[in-house]
Amino acid sequence: MEQYPWLKFYPKSVDKEVDVQAYTSVTALFEESVRKFGAATAYECMGKTISFNELDTLSRQFAAFLQNDLKLKKGAKVAIQMPNCLQYPVAMFGILRAGMVVVNTNPLYTASEMKHQFTDSQADAIVILANFAFNLEKIRKDIPAKHVIITELGDLLGGLKGGIVNFVVKYIKKMVPTYSLPGAIRFKEALARGQNSTFQPTEMGLGDAAYLQYTGGTTGVSKGAELTHGNIVANMQQISSWMKPKLKEKEEIVITALPLYHIFALTVNCLAMLKIGAHNVLITNPRDMPAFIKELGKHKFSVITGVNTLFNGLLNQESFRALDFSGLKITVGGGMAVQKATAEKWQAVTGTPLAEGYGLTETSPVATCNPIDGTERIGTIGVPLPNTEVKVIDDAGNTLGTGEKGELCVKGPQVMKGYWNRPDETEKVMDGEWFKTGDIAIIDEDGYVKIVDRKKEMILVSGFNVYPNEVENALASHEGVLEVGVIGMPDEKSTEKVVAYVVPKGNPTEKELIAFAKENLTNYKVPREIYFTEELPKSNVGKILRRKIKEAHEAKLKA
Repeated sequence: MEQYPWLKFYPKSVDKEVDVQAYTSVTALFEESVRKFGAATAYECMGKTISFNELDTLSRQFAAFLQNDLKLKKGAKVAIQMPNCLQYPVAMFGILRAGMVVVNTNPLYTASEMKHQFTDSQADAIVILANFAFNLEKIRKDIPAKHVIITELGDLLGGLKGGIVNFVVKYIKKMVPTYSLPGAIRFKEALARGQNSTFQPTEMGLGDAAYLQYTGGTTGVSKGAELTHGNIVANMQQISSWMKPKLKEKEEIVITALPLYHIFALTVNCLAMLKIGAHNVLITNPRDMPAFIKELGKHKFSVITGVNTLFNGLLNQESFRALDFSGLKITVGGGMAVQKATAEKWQAVTGTPLAEGYGLTETSPVATCNPIDGTERIGTIGVPLPNTEVKVIDDAGNTLGTGEKGELCVKGPQVMKGYWNRPDETEKVMDGEWFKTGDIAIIDEDGYVKIVDRKKEMILVSGFNVYPNEVENALASHEGVLEVGVIGMPDEKSTEKVVAYVVPKGNPTEKELIAFAKENLTNYKVPREIYFTEELPKSNVGKILRRKIKEAHEAKLKA
């Protein structure tokens, strides 16, 4: 910190330095939590709870199954593709305890997106919710994974309830499309097999890989950020230190509405809260707002995290505003910018500030956060976490001073090892120990950071990165598209929306192209609007100029 004299401010409640090597691995921290909190509730979902002791037993069984039945070795990659449910932490901790690497996968991925991630990561096994298995069937022969484990939503809910949930999901709500995956093993069967075999604890070090978290980085195709045990342990320690003034062991109830496969919920909710023995309530489908709010009403929750769209959605529900917020201590927003109006309304309704933080997949994720001691500043992403430095640089790499606009760079123990098998892409974003975020920021005289723009043309939809190249490639594969350019435009609900300009070949309709996009892209990547044009602006070498498309579109809106 001292080498940046303009960083004058730091929360009095937080140490500038914490022990980021206090644990030898994420597994060591997990096992300490089991010893300390034993019979206390670790996770709850759909009314069913599992204690730290039960999580220990179930994850141990899953680890034994991976080691003995599947014969997977230390360092093997195991993908998880499921929403928030009790099976997620059981599978994840089982994978880590077996000395293997977790590959987190968005359940909403299309078959082509799944194929890319499973192939790129060289996943040896896949744990998937039955609801999404039909997509896996489409690519089963094209990916290297030898093993598939299938689970159903009610599998760990117990007895009659679990059976009823599985029946309703499959036959009443018809949420499980027909699929055929010969040789796939049921999750409950995997646990039973693991119970009958011996788990061999695997020694892991801080330098060993723990997760492959897929991201577009600052440009291009989805890449796997290799996050080590050291990266994750460091960020857990940093987050714990930040929240320590307000949180107490075994007393907190945490609401986890963001998906655990997303790096924000993974580290902040799933892992950092485990360290303090928090009771973690997993929300499987937060889009079902009435059911979500009903669940909130059952708990005197003390911590909730989310993105701006989630908070805004809740605030617009009368039933949410009527809840008891007397237990709420901390609200943290991330994943996308927290709007000023949302933050102010949240404090007015709940009596608790909405502290905005900032991070990326490549920083495990938290790099900066607003203090939770009453010195937060709305409209900023706060100050760096302990053991973390930030700076802004110009295009030549020179460090800029207070109030100057430049690319934000982060240095700290939470910065990734690199992109999996992509040294060229790693080199683009790393300058020594500094990670270049691709975001344009200003640091004020007190050290608070404000994001003012994005360096690249990435589009941010409800906290998820959308890269124009990917959308353009999908649309360009339609026979009715000659050329296409994709831009992001402001949107009240999702920060930005995807807009496409198409030079047609024949007479495709907007409806037809959007339907085609939905077949090839996750929903948030699908263009909300498509416009047809005779030509697209290009550079002298023929490169489509998205900036010019955006300028023309903005001018049309103003006209």
